[in-house]
Amino acid sequence: MTTPSPADPDGAAAGLTTGAVARRLGVAPTTLRSWDRRYGIGPARHTGGRHRRWTPDDIAVLERMCALTSTGLPPAEAARLAGTAAGSPRTLIPGPAAPRSGARTALPLGEVRQECRGLARAALRLDAGAVDALLAAAVEDHGLIIAWNEIIVPALRAVGRKWQSSGERYVEVEHLLSWHVSGALRRGCAAPRPELPGPPALLACLPGEGHTLPLEALAAVLRGQRRPVRMFGAALPVEALDSAVRRTGPAAVVLWAQSRATADRTLARHIAAVTWGVRGARRRPLVLTAGPGWAGPRVPGTVRPAGLVEALDALEPVLAG
Repeated sequence: MTTPSPADPDGAAAGLTTGAVARRLGVAPTTLRSWDRRYGIGPARHTGGRHRRWTPDDIAVLERMCALTSTGLPPAEAARLAGTAAGSPRTLIPGPAAPRSGARTALPLGEVRQECRGLARAALRLDAGAVDALLAAAVEDHGLIIAWNEIIVPALRAVGRKWQSSGERYVEVEHLLSWHVSGALRRGCAAPRPELPGPPALLACLPGEGHTLPLEALAAVLRGQRRPVRMFGAALPVEALDSAVRRTGPAAVVLWAQSRATADRTLARHIAAVTWGVRGARRRPLVLTAGPGWAGPRVPGTVRPAGLVEALDALEPVLAG
């Protein structure tokens, strides 16, 4: 086993494993293996038989490849240019011809983490395995809050902007990415630890509202903190929401509305006024109106968090007490 030297703390000179390179670049290990097999963009040497070790020169070619594909260039052409730019002597294996429609397929991401770019590219390719691997790595490496705010949300927004600006194309990309994000959030809070005692936080989308991912992210973080949570998901009817509040006596109720059409201010005021308990010691929940649908004046008697971190800050005192 090679011990990294002080001048080379990561052992890069000896070569990195495929997994380490994938995490660095924000792509799935299967993608790197596919590029090696199809285009010859692979490690210059192997160790111990078939074990791949990527040198700094190899990684420079991959970085160029990632930069080119993120602009919408077909992988085969990106591989050819990446190898040429790096002065690589390797012979590239021709890949399948890509359609030349002239339309850019890159997602409008802006300045984001490399992991976000990798996730968006995998979703655009409908590469379910890569999406799962990248989501799992993001949660493991950064935790749920950073993974959600800095990797998942920018990718979801970029996909949404893409199909809105493309005449309803790419809807399948948004559906695939959303489904896999939901699975990753559930896995991220799946530790079998009992909830702490106390009244729960009740999370629900308003009637007619189907966007559940922000609430799933909040539920995942709270469950990771062992806070009691009751997640009711999409489009909870008015009567069911009222019944759930009265039956559980929650410390807090989070009402998600993605659009103004679903942000029912009258219902939010009603939930904020619900009380329970014996006379003289009656209680009512803290109500959070979350989501862009609540833009405008704050509903009296409620709190409107700007995002996941602000929602957690507002819930902490009532759930801890």
